[in-house]
Amino acid sequence: MRTDIQWYPGHMTKTRREIEAQLKFVDLVAELLDARLPQSSRNPDIDSIAAGKPRLIILNKSDLADRKITIAWAEKFRAQGLGAVITDCKSGYGIDKIKPAAFSLLAEKRARDQAKGMSKTVRMMVCGIPNVGKSALINRLAGGKKARVEDRPGVTRARQWITVDNEFELMDTAGVLWPKFEDKDAAVRLALTGAIKDTVLDTAELALKMLEYLSQTEPETLKARYDIDLDGTPLELFERICKRRGMLIKGGEPDYDRCATMLLDELRAGKLGAVSFEKP
Repeated sequence: MRTDIQWYPGHMTKTRREIEAQLKFVDLVAELLDARLPQSSRNPDIDSIAAGKPRLIILNKSDLADRKITIAWAEKFRAQGLGAVITDCKSGYGIDKIKPAAFSLLAEKRARDQAKGMSKTVRMMVCGIPNVGKSALINRLAGGKKARVEDRPGVTRARQWITVDNEFELMDTAGVLWPKFEDKDAAVRLALTGAIKDTVLDTAELALKMLEYLSQTEPETLKARYDIDLDGTPLELFERICKRRGMLIKGGEPDYDRCATMLLDELRAGKLGAVSFEKP
C-alpha cells in the first residue's frame, strides 16, 4: 500500500499562513482531534505555530471511540498542561464543557483584566485536520447563529468571527494536513477514519488493514457483524465477507472493491461499535 504520501495543496499552505497571521488576535487555540486516533489526527505543525498560546484539546467523535480509552487520552493531555474536553457534535455531548474549559485556561489573564476594570471577549481559534468535525462543533457552540462578518483589525472581509455569546467568539480555520506522513501506520489510520480521501489509497488494501486490526482488537464484534469464522488471514476474512454479503462478480469471484467500500463505510458510520485505533 502506498503510504509514503507527500502532499501539501496550495490552499493548505495559505491556511497555515492565515493561522500564523491571525494568532495575535486570539486568546487561545482549540485543537480538534478525532477521539479514535488522537495522536495521528494531531497536526504536529500546530505545536510550533501556536507556541505561547494556551491550548485546549477537544476529543471529538467520542461516540465512535472506546470511552475508557478516550478518558485516558484526556487525562494524558491534561498532565501535559493542556485543557481537554471530550465531545460528540452529533448529539451535542460535551459541548457545554468547552467554554468553561477555555475560561479556566485563561483564568489568570481574565482576573488581571477584571482587576483593571476591563471585561474582554474571549476569542478562540479552532484548528484541526480535515473531516474531524470543526464545522459541526462551531455550529453547536453558536447554536445555529449565522457567522458575523465585521471590519476589525486583523480581519479581512473574507474572515468571519462566529459569536457564541457576548463573552465568547470563535475563529474557524480550514482543515490542515502536514506535508508528509512520516508514520505509515498513522497514514493508514487516518485513511480508515476518512481524513484522507479514498482516492489517495487503495480501498481494497485499506479494507485488509482494517480487518487485520479488528480481528486482533475486536474479534467478537467482527464475527457478529459479518457472521464469519475468524480463522485465517485478513484476505480470507475479506473473501468470506464478500460471499456472505453477496458481493461477487462474474464467475462467483469476490468483488473486492465493492466490499471494501462497504466495510469502510460501516466502520466510519459506527456500525462496528466504538473502536479506538490508538491508546495513550
